[in-house]
Amino acid sequence: MTLSTIQNEDVRASVDAALETLKESLRKLNHQIWSNPELAYQEHGAHDAICDFLEGQGFTVTRHAYGLDTSFEALSGSGGRLVNFNAEYDALPEIGHACGHNLIATSSIAAFLALSFTLKKYGLPGRTQLLGTPAEENGGGKAKLIDAGAYKGVDISLMAHSGPKKVFPEQQDDSVGIAGTLMNARKNIHCEFSGKSAHAGGNPWDGVNALDAMVTSYNNVAVLRQQLVPEQRVHCAFMDTPKVANVIPAYTKAFWQVRSPTLKGLNQLVAKVRNCIEAGALATGCQVTITEDELYTDVRLNDTLCERYQVHMGSYGRKVLKRHDKVLTASSDIGNVSYVTPTLHTMFGIPTPEKTFPHHPTFAAAAGTDEAHTEAVIVGKSLALIGYDIITNDAMFETVHRQWQEEIARDD
Repeated sequence: MTLSTIQNEDVRASVDAALETLKESLRKLNHQIWSNPELAYQEHGAHDAICDFLEGQGFTVTRHAYGLDTSFEALSGSGGRLVNFNAEYDALPEIGHACGHNLIATSSIAAFLALSFTLKKYGLPGRTQLLGTPAEENGGGKAKLIDAGAYKGVDISLMAHSGPKKVFPEQQDDSVGIAGTLMNARKNIHCEFSGKSAHAGGNPWDGVNALDAMVTSYNNVAVLRQQLVPEQRVHCAFMDTPKVANVIPAYTKAFWQVRSPTLKGLNQLVAKVRNCIEAGALATGCQVTITEDELYTDVRLNDTLCERYQVHMGSYGRKVLKRHDKVLTASSDIGNVSYVTPTLHTMFGIPTPEKTFPHHPTFAAAAGTDEAHTEAVIVGKSLALIGYDIITNDAMFETVHRQWQEEIARDD
């Protein structure tokens, strides 16, 4: 059978058949990940379970890939274009898979399997990559994988994130997901204030108060909030504070996260927050050390990839919006990937109680249901079909890359 004689219906039937035979084992794997939540860079159980599963299906898997202990890579096929699928599987402290990363893993595993088996069935050139990407919640696993070369040669990157059916509460239509969702860029700021200890009752005038420096910097940012645009966010946690009241503290430490809809806007806002921190040190006579890390960029949307997802989900009876222009004020390291290759990061709806959102225990419970698993598999099928489109359709591939280059070049 040649490429010109393969019909869309044949491809979809092949994708469906490939996953039908794995229905029970995929559900078991999903439940195993969901039932054993693990934090960033500690996802040893999920790593081993997924690798064992893939090896059981005949794939060669590189465990502990690219220098990360809980990352893995599975590759399939030869020649042609390379389609990447990202599997996340880290959880949150105390509330487990309240961001549904077990469903992200499930949809990406399903997509990888379906596309790999379909290319093999028809003898078509094309390669698939399933990349285990740890520590999305805290640690920037994809950014580290980029630096290690994991995405080198990737032609497109695909993944899907679960959420409530109405990602934005004001949605009035009957859609159950969004193909393209804008997300904030994010950076961490760590600051340490150094002063001079003294007896708070006896000779406070000899001290230099590091707590005052930290509190002053916090209040400076509180004033700055009046000038933030609605989608910008600044969060703070006091990490090291005095344990007694009768000593002028010589050391304090704070941790900030700064978010903005674009990378340009983030850089501008980070500079302002740094000024607030430095001003707190200056006002109190303290020294301050500031370090920045874990840059998560904004997500660059691709119209063609969004359109293909909308079409393929529609073929499974799921209505999704092509894109939403309101910024989802969360952040993800998939944004970093969207700066190195055309990327699709969808939001798909699962059944949830009313007013349920990720990062809440009620969403963790919803992410473990059979109904949520069913949606993740359908999403995986749609991602596989997009991968097939890109591998086999030269004009579409060129359009996707042209749009990506234009989007990267755009100055926000």
